[in-house]
Amino acid sequence: MIGSRQGIGMTSARTRDRLVKRLMDQGIRSEAVLNQIRSVPRHLFVDEALASRAYEDTALPIGLGQTISQPFIVARMTEALLAGFEGEKVLEIGTGCGYQTAVLAPLVKQIYTVERLRELMVKTRQRLRDLDIYNVQYRPGDGWEGWPKYGPYDGIIVTAAASSMPKKLLQQLAPGGRLIIPIGQPGQQDLTMVVNHPDAYEQVSLGPVSFVPLVQGK
Repeated sequence: MIGSRQGIGMTSARTRDRLVKRLMDQGIRSEAVLNQIRSVPRHLFVDEALASRAYEDTALPIGLGQTISQPFIVARMTEALLAGFEGEKVLEIGTGCGYQTAVLAPLVKQIYTVERLRELMVKTRQRLRDLDIYNVQYRPGDGWEGWPKYGPYDGIIVTAAASSMPKKLLQQLAPGGRLIIPIGQPGQQDLTMVVNHPDAYEQVSLGPVSFVPLVQGK
C-alpha cells in the first residue's frame, strides 16, 4: 500500500515545513506551489532506503539511471510555468517517478506526460493513481517529439536536459504559452523559459541546473 511507509519523521508537519521555509528563503513565492511541496508525500516517490532523506532539498536516485529532482528546482520550474499560465493543458516531458507531476497536477486542468522508459512510466502511473491523481494522460515515447495529438499546449515542462532547443516542442506551444526546459551539456546546463509571443519567442535564463540528459529515440 502506498500509504504504508511511515516513521522516521517523514510525514511530520515540522519536517515538511522546514523544507518549505528553505524554499522560501531561496526565493520561491507562490503560495500554491509551496502548499504543494508541503502536501505531496515525497517519501513515496523514492526508494525506501532513501526515504529518510526525502525532505532534504536534494536530488536523489530513483533507479534506471534517473533521479527525482531537487524540491527547489521542482518549485522553481512550476512557479515559472504558472506565473504566466492562462490555459488548461500542460505537456510534461520526462514523467520520471511522478513527483513533478504530482506537484503540478492540482494546479492545472490536464497534464499529458511522456516518458521514454516504459517500465518507469507503468510504476509511476500506479503511484499517482494511488494518490488519487487522475488528470494525467501517459504516453511512452521520445520526449523530443512531444505529443502532437493533444497540442498546442498552454505550458510545456521538461524534466531532462536537451542538448539544444527541441523544435517540435516549440511547434506544440500555444500562443502565449510557456516552455520551461534545461538546455546544455552536463556541467553547463541552463534552465530556460521560452514565451511564445505573437511575433517572436522570448527566451529567458532562470539559472544554472543539473539534469539527466533528454535522450532521443525510444
